[in-house]
Amino acid sequence: MKIPFLKHFELPSEKPNRGSLFRSTDLIFNEQFKNFSARFEYNVDLRGLKAVAVTSSIAGEGKTVSTVNLAMNLASTGRKKVLLVDFDLRKSDLARELRITPLPGMVEYLGGSVSLGDTVRDGLAKGLHVIPSGTQVDATWDLITGDKFRAFLKEIRDAYDVILLDTPPIIPVSDTLALREVVDGFILVYRLGYTPHTLFRRAMEDIGVPKLLGVLLNGEEPESGRYYQRYYGKYYKKPEV
Repeated sequence: MKIPFLKHFELPSEKPNRGSLFRSTDLIFNEQFKNFSARFEYNVDLRGLKAVAVTSSIAGEGKTVSTVNLAMNLASTGRKKVLLVDFDLRKSDLARELRITPLPGMVEYLGGSVSLGDTVRDGLAKGLHVIPSGTQVDATWDLITGDKFRAFLKEIRDAYDVILLDTPPIIPVSDTLALREVVDGFILVYRLGYTPHTLFRRAMEDIGVPKLLGVLLNGEEPESGRYYQRYYGKYYKKPEV
């Protein structure tokens, strides 16, 4: 699978309207994300992908913004029914940023206090649903490795065309890597000029080549003045096994 290098534009810090963090008025940003989403959708169909986790090495790389924009673009085509799951059970701002009710969410469902239907919210695009993380907890291991979570994935696989899981960064906690056996693959978000290359390499190694679908780059490339001339011909290729 090939994932394009994607330049990430800084989005407005003020969010007066619901979801404005994820509704950029930058035409280049939007066009690049449409391009990325189209290529991702092609590979979803080609390889039979359904449940994909989006992660990063550390916090602050643009993982959540990237995940939400990908989900919105996929749903807006009308070809895919998309579920976005906030799987950062320890620390998440997704519900607040999307202006959706945070409770109940994944924690409550996995804990057995609510049904799955109680957790699903309408997203920012037709055909997009969102499940918030719910109450933030520290003891997550039993929740994400138990039979309840496996049953959850089986149920939503039958109900949606694409499931995107916005997961915690890999380096601080082990939650994301616990998903390796139950998701179809990972997209690793990497912020140029921000994340130490050693941590980026470590994250790729932790995910493992068989599960790494590709790397989504955020931020400026060196010699950014020539960036646009290079953009459409430059891709990250999945390493050969």
